Amino acid sequence: CRCCAEGRRHSSILYSILRSEERAVPPAGPAPRGCPCGSRRRVALRSPQVACKAASAVLVKTLRFVQNVPCFQELPLEEQLLLVRSCWAPLLLLGLAQDRVHLETVESAEPSMLQRILTARQQGEQPPPRAPAPGRPHHGPHLPTAGDIQAIKGFLAKCWSLDISTKEYAYLKGTVLFNPDLPGLQCTQYIEGLQREAQQALNEHVRLIHRGDEARFAKLNVVLSLLRSINANVVAELFFRPIIGAVNMDDMLLEMLCAKL
Repeated sequence: CRCCAEGRRHSSILYSILRSEERAVPPAGPAPRGCPCGSRRRVALRSPQVACKAASAVLVKTLRFVQNVPCFQELPLEEQLLLVRSCWAPLLLLGLAQDRVHLETVESAEPSMLQRILTARQQGEQPPPRAPAPGRPHHGPHLPTAGDIQAIKGFLAKCWSLDISTKEYAYLKGTVLFNPDLPGLQCTQYIEGLQREAQQALNEHVRLIHRGDEARFAKLNVVLSLLRSINANVVAELFFRPIIGAVNMDDMLLEMLCAKL
């Protein structure tokens, strides 16, 4: 396809565009410890309007960054949408880390399963249905639990502990964006080349700037592995449902991607 034919011409453009990314800053404390049972408690943002507004601004900035990468624009619109739908959540989390957005959460007022069972029996009602076991399909909104929030806070803390630079964030975003393993892609070879170049650029930058830290490149790739463990539905429910209700991220991303941000 045309994209694959022009892969070489645009690979150098990717290198320069990724270097134009902007700013990051200060650290968060260690994640709190707790009983494993507590990881399933429902939680909510302490100040949803503030956090959701910050997340929305980061999402706009992230999509603007994506649109400004010429080799991304060379892809057919269907391919662009496939890539963005699959990676908007990890890109958003990288943006939140870069902008030092801190999350303050509180336990949800939702009663525990035991409370509901006891209350239902006292009132002569049927006890509520059991929640689906971990790993089983669950339809409907994925309400964030303490464990979900812990994973996000752990990711943010890892980024801040590494004091990731603007350029490193840009190369990490390029690695996440250009994912050749998505089913349905046509320009797989071209996209794979862009991802490989983003990783090579990151490696070269680390070797040049952090000569005394031979493990830094591996540490930055640990950041990517942490991202893969975070559910995109949790991110949508946490940051967008409180202000816009039921979230259809596909529709929202399509609208934002086609708009002039």
